[in-house]
Amino acid sequence: MTKTRSRFAAVLAATALLIGSIGTAGVFKLTGALGTTKIVHTTTVVGNGEPVSTSSGSGIDAHSLYTSTSPGVVDITTGRGSGSGFVIDRRGDIVTAEHVVQGASSITVKFQDGTTRKATVLGTDDATDIAVLKVDATGLTLHALALGSSTNLQIGDTVAAIGDPFGYDRSFSTGIISGLDRTISAPNGFTVAHAVQTDTALNPGNSGGPMLDANGHVIGIVDQIATDGSADQSSGVGFAVPIDLVKSELQTLEAGKKVQHAYIGVGTSDARTGASGALVGQVTPDGPASAAGLKTGDVVTAIDGRKMNGTSDLVAVVAAHKPGDMLTLTVNRNGKTIQLTVTLRVQPSTSGSLAR
Repeated sequence: MTKTRSRFAAVLAATALLIGSIGTAGVFKLTGALGTTKIVHTTTVVGNGEPVSTSSGSGIDAHSLYTSTSPGVVDITTGRGSGSGFVIDRRGDIVTAEHVVQGASSITVKFQDGTTRKATVLGTDDATDIAVLKVDATGLTLHALALGSSTNLQIGDTVAAIGDPFGYDRSFSTGIISGLDRTISAPNGFTVAHAVQTDTALNPGNSGGPMLDANGHVIGIVDQIATDGSADQSSGVGFAVPIDLVKSELQTLEAGKKVQHAYIGVGTSDARTGASGALVGQVTPDGPASAAGLKTGDVVTAIDGRKMNGTSDLVAVVAAHKPGDMLTLTVNRNGKTIQLTVTLRVQPSTSGSLAR
């Protein structure tokens, strides 16, 4: 993941740095392809021929966690693929990843007891990869999962995921939080800020399912894994969209309205070794940064007095603001420090060529 930070990428609110491929490396969205996934049943054995026994790890009662939360997880099937989701209320609202239902003409949701319902899309945000679906709740006993918080997560915290990897419905896997405040690619070509990194096993079909803390609270939506291009399966480096971001958009999406994100219009990378700041590699013509006078080669070292250690910090700051907000950038230009004022605008529908 360190290498991905060397690529230039578009920056905006709630989405900013594109993690694209580097050589053969990249990220892989965890939807399952209908009719194309080969299911292979295997048993791993140790030297004495006995099956490997896995531990749930410390700080988690895996059996109780699964029993209490799995009824709230759903299978999602469209004409284009499959994924997972989870119930958030007894009205029939379901959260999943936007890319799971993107372009779908028909969506079927299956509950733990085998009951199926057709779902409609209430709202989607392809800038954060979040979608809210609706099913007719008549006659259903819905188990809504509690939404937690991603604010106070710590590296090393135990987490779990439930979903449909390779078509194995409601599979349960555990791991830890491996990293925080990562940036992952969004369906519209920009990126999602504050993503949660985990070593929990995630595979095609897990997308849209819940990432849970040890108390059974949802702390993220399972979204992507990093790959080296040789295999689209668990690499031990997976990512989830943080639940605080989801909660900030729920009311808007449930109402079928469009979520607006702030946009600064630059492509950046981390500053060179030994220096801190976000190195500007591209500036969108006629964009907010361009209008403020930011130039290629500038290094943004602070925003509103907050030190920028690198691109991820810049992403986080912009993500926390709204269109129309003004930011004061402290910039190193050819060894001289200057200050520029940028007025953020509404994020475009796609990143265009900036994040390519």
